[in-house]
Amino acid sequence: MSTSGLFRFPAPLSRVCMVPWGLRLCAKLELLSPGTTVTPVQAAGKKDHPALLSLDESELEEQFVKGHGPGGQATNKTSNCVVLRHIPSGIVVKCHQTRSVDQNRKLARRILQEKVDVFYNGENSPVYKEKREAEKRKQERKKRAKETLEKKKLLKEQWESSKNVPR
Repeated sequence: MSTSGLFRFPAPLSRVCMVPWGLRLCAKLELLSPGTTVTPVQAAGKKDHPALLSLDESELEEQFVKGHGPGGQATNKTSNCVVLRHIPSGIVVKCHQTRSVDQNRKLARRILQEKVDVFYNGENSPVYKEKREAEKRKQERKKRAKETLEKKKLLKEQWESSKNVPR
C-alpha cells in the first residue's frame, strides 16, 4: 500500500513531490507538505488490531478447494477458495470472497486471527468488545426508532381525536 493511502492530509496538496527511495518515511513526510502535520489513520473500512494474537504458520493447515456460489464457470471450476485450519484450537475458516487466491489467503488469515483471538481471550478480545459495542449501538437505534414510532402514533391519535370533537 502506498503512503498516500495511509495518511490523511489536513490541507489539500497543491503539488506532489517525487521522493528518492532511500529516504525514510519521516523524511518523506517532511518533503510532502512542510508546516502541516500528518497523522496516520486507518484505511477506509479497515480495522487494525495490533493487539491480536499472532498466528504461527507451522500451526496452520491450508487447502485450496473449488469455489461455490454465483459466478458460473469462473468460480465453480477454479480452486481459489481457501480453507484454513488452526490445528491447536481446531478452528476452520473458509474464504471465497474474491477470485484471487492471494487475496483470499490474506483474508482467511485475518479472519482466522480474529477467531483465534476470541477463542483464547474471550471477553478481553478487542474483536469481541467491538462486536458487543456494535450490538449495543444497534439496540439503541432500535429502541429510539420504536420510541419515535410510538410518539408518531400518539400524535396521530391526538390529532384524530381533536378533529372529531364538535365545537
